[in-house]
Amino acid sequence: MPKTGLCFDERTLWHTMSPHTLYLPSGEWLQPMTTIGHAESPETKRRLKSLLDVSGLTAQLDISSAPPATEEQLRRIHPASYLDRFRAASAGIGGDLGEGAPFGHGSYEIACLSAGLAILALDQVLTGAWANAYSISRPPGHHCLPDLPMGFCLLANIPIAIEAARAKHGLTKIAVVDWDVHHGNGTQAIFYDRPDVLTISLHQARCYPSDSGLVEECGAGAGVGANLNVPLLPGGGHAEYLAAIEQIVLPALTRFRPELIVIASGLDANGFDPLARMQATSETFRQMTRLLMQTADTLNARLAAIHEGGYSEALVPFCGLAIIEEMSGHRTRVIDPFLEAMEASQPPPEFHALELSRLAQMRQAYAL
Repeated sequence: MPKTGLCFDERTLWHTMSPHTLYLPSGEWLQPMTTIGHAESPETKRRLKSLLDVSGLTAQLDISSAPPATEEQLRRIHPASYLDRFRAASAGIGGDLGEGAPFGHGSYEIACLSAGLAILALDQVLTGAWANAYSISRPPGHHCLPDLPMGFCLLANIPIAIEAARAKHGLTKIAVVDWDVHHGNGTQAIFYDRPDVLTISLHQARCYPSDSGLVEECGAGAGVGANLNVPLLPGGGHAEYLAAIEQIVLPALTRFRPELIVIASGLDANGFDPLARMQATSETFRQMTRLLMQTADTLNARLAAIHEGGYSEALVPFCGLAIIEEMSGHRTRVIDPFLEAMEASQPPPEFHALELSRLAQMRQAYAL
């Protein structure tokens, strides 16, 4: 039987927001030093991979690196002018070509590798080589516009991988379910007028970007109705996320009937994340994964997840482990030591009733 694939490469953890190690430009053989105080640290992903290893789950997976995304694959999404500017700055000491997306020396090549891991994940599940796949891609991608990097995102990993899959496998319907706590504005913008790609974003309302992710943003032209936003009130937790999946996401997927479901797997909705105010637990991510897998099976669709944000070095590994355990069907002996405290801090019934009312309004707006 095909295994769950894990796309990983240590080099993606060498992407840095800082241009130097000690006093020399980092990159090539000089590993970057941890950027003290920066949220987008490699440690969340490194600790996730370490937990997979020490729990024994890695041995149950088919782990692989990938070639970097090619110029042809990148230019299906990004104009040559942006790629040239990014490549040139990366060859120097780095910089920031957009809004909150700093990078250091050599980050262009690492970003291409991050996109390449996403491409491999989709390709392997579509060929049937893997039952499903999780890609630990870094830097992330769901905020990146074609010519403007944003929010730590330098290349649009998932759109790049989707267009590569369409070119190779001839797919006609693909769905993206983004449960990163921040709105997936880049993915939305890239596919906004496309009827063949359904984009759904669950996020904390008015978090980042603060001016996007509204219910009214439902697509344009031929893409009207193929973009759904589910802005959740700050403080929402396990019950609210599952309700959003069950009441909005699953009906939308069933109506659209995609051949491939791609999860934009940000893990920053957890209750310890420093960049948001939601209360999801590792069990929330496990159960959301289970529901999407069941729906994918019902629709005879393939499933892959691409890592996005998540900035709690303590809790991200347990959230990621829960997802990959569910995808692989292998439960380890690991017990999330934060779960009991997180479950005790869930919002009261009054909050849940309010959120259910809002979800009902969204469901009506989307005619689900």
